[in-house]
Amino acid sequence: MRPLAVHHVSINVADVEAAIDFYTGVLGLEQRPDRPDFPFGGAWLDAGAQQLHLIEGTPPPGLGQHFALLVEDLDGTIAELRSEGIEVSDPRPVGRSRQAFVTDPSGNAIELHQAGAA
Repeated sequence: MRPLAVHHVSINVADVEAAIDFYTGVLGLEQRPDRPDFPFGGAWLDAGAQQLHLIEGTPPPGLGQHFALLVEDLDGTIAELRSEGIEVSDPRPVGRSRQAFVTDPSGNAIELHQAGAA
């Protein structure tokens, strides 16, 4: 097997509409119009060439699981989010890169990652 890339990540969210508002209005993802009519609530969002699938359900307890969004300017991203009242961790180095974390309304952790920034 030789994977080409990650196509999508699925996460459980307690409130789909609140999650859509957060991911599109705060983090800048775009909602896709082509989600099939599944028998459960959810949404499909674009994050560049990858997708985030929101599934209505109980999020698991936070045990370190997260996904990362690649950003060009971590300091600018943090400043922008904080100016909107969003709680964001302070940036820290990880290898040659930098990262910070934010949580969605359901408590899912999202890493904000700036590659090669350290």
